[in-house]
Amino acid sequence: MKYTEEHEWLDAKDEIITVGITEHAATQLGDVVFIELPEVGREITKGEEIVVIESVKAASDIAAPLDGEITEVNEALAENPGLVNEDAEAAWFFRMTTTTPEEMDAMMDEDAYKDFIGD
Repeated sequence: MKYTEEHEWLDAKDEIITVGITEHAATQLGDVVFIELPEVGREITKGEEIVVIESVKAASDIAAPLDGEITEVNEALAENPGLVNEDAEAAWFFRMTTTTPEEMDAMMDEDAYKDFIGD
């Protein structure tokens, strides 16, 4: 698992990368009430806003962590966005392939992320 400063987690298996938000991010958001997911097949650019999350506290965006293509979205989140609050690491948002896998090397591991959030 790798983590970004934007509180996303990435789990790479073979050439597919699963992306979600961290437990810390879910706690900060509060009760999630709506999630707009990207379309499968969409080409994405690192930093591009691709997911919209609305909670009782605020609206937030998830930016693409890498360049690539969306290969799958978690339809269960569209129907039940509260799954993020139940288990943020199980409630993945999308899966993607990337053209820049080497960029994951610069991302934080779990210990570095815990230091980052002061945990």
